[in-house]
Amino acid sequence: MTNPVFFAEPSEFDGVAPGALFVLTGAEARHAVAVKRLAAGEAVDIVDGTGKRLSGTVTAVAPQELTVRAESVAVDPAPPYSLTLVQALAKGDRDEMAIEAATELGVDRVVPWQSERSIVRWRDAKAAKGQAKWEATVRAAAKQSRRAVIPEVGTLVGLKDLCRLIASSRLALILHEDAAQSLADAVAAAGLPGDGDGSVLMIVGPEGGMSPQEVEQMLAAGAVAVRLGPHVLRSSTAGPAAVTLLSVQLRRW
Repeated sequence: MTNPVFFAEPSEFDGVAPGALFVLTGAEARHAVAVKRLAAGEAVDIVDGTGKRLSGTVTAVAPQELTVRAESVAVDPAPPYSLTLVQALAKGDRDEMAIEAATELGVDRVVPWQSERSIVRWRDAKAAKGQAKWEATVRAAAKQSRRAVIPEVGTLVGLKDLCRLIASSRLALILHEDAAQSLADAVAAAGLPGDGDGSVLMIVGPEGGMSPQEVEQMLAAGAVAVRLGPHVLRSSTAGPAAVTLLSVQLRRW
């Protein structure tokens, strides 16, 4: 069984080497002591959210502190390719459900998309609130799945910025129910897996689907429309399903 994971700031890892004592403080320490009730002798991991992982044993606990003796300090290896989920804003928290599951499955980046048919709209203060909520969602999901890396949450994009992302990616896949080509065939046609370098985008529309104009412009930017299977998936499940398929096909798993 893997160890429970707690986050610390990257700067707190400076100079920490095997054999050293690491003192975790703040909200993470309070959670470890008061909620998880960790005690001396238990194994634990401390991560910095960018890939560094300290594995060690608890030596002492206090109401505001958890002291851990480091047994190893290393950077988790990066998987081949970078998976980015472009998720259209959706009602009923379906977009948050999507990024939560995608984070648990290993996505590297999530980008909110203000699609033409998105019922939910991020404007002014609501945009900042929505961004913060997505960041909290992926952080909690990364911790639950015991990842050393917290996926990046990009800023809200419209169609023009999305097309720029498509043009700069190694492969961009529009997950569309009417597509004729399967995801597996599109990946193989792109020559993947290959050198393991570059970003692979998965683009998911809102609950009302993408407009023909949006699809046309994304295709013109270099994206490929693909289907995931014989059934129509919700906006909350299409992205995680694609992450799973790509993780196997790109040999990330």
